[in-house]
Amino acid sequence: MPTILVLFGLRVVVYPNDHRPAHVHVQGNGCEAVFKLCCPDGPPALRENYGFTQKDLARVAEGLARNLAALCAAWRQLHDDY
Repeated sequence: MPTILVLFGLRVVVYPNDHRPAHVHVQGNGCEAVFKLCCPDGPPALRENYGFTQKDLARVAEGLARNLAALCAAWRQLHDDY
């Protein structure tokens, strides 16, 4: 699973054999969250959360939104379509 981005020490990954819609897994500190990217225009939306606080999730969502174009491009490179 390629790490696409590192935000605040958390890994943002896209699994090569994953399903649509376009989404990323955010992992670190014993927690994981999944955000739908809502490509190409966003904003990213939380799908699942395992252990992150609401404050952390808001911070991650902002970081994903700032990097949305690159994240959507990485998804397309691995999966062809959103």
